[in-house]
Amino acid sequence: MAKIFFALTLAFGVLVGSMDARAAGAIAVDDADATKASEVGFGVGTGATREEAGIDAVRECKKAGNSSCKVAVRYDTCGAYATSKDYTGVGWGSTEGEAKANALEACGKGCRVAVSDCQ
Repeated sequence: MAKIFFALTLAFGVLVGSMDARAAGAIAVDDADATKASEVGFGVGTGATREEAGIDAVRECKKAGNSSCKVAVRYDTCGAYATSKDYTGVGWGSTEGEAKANALEACGKGCRVAVSDCQ
């Protein structure tokens, strides 16, 4: 009986661990009135899929008191959102630094990272 319990416990742990490995992330932003990165409202979400993560991110963005939330970036490992007065950019990568660098490159001169996250 103990061997069966151990096997079931091990199988459950592998299943839960594999579900975590497949988790996706997303960042939703409300930058309608923002003129700089520090003014961007945002929410970070997670889910079993990128779509679920996006829904969660919008919910978290609105929960933080923002009204015009939209999904800016979905990612499997790390994502980032950069902005300036005139431009925005998103990036993703295997590290937070890579995601930030990609977002800044996509955004252009004068941009700053407003939010980044890793799963």
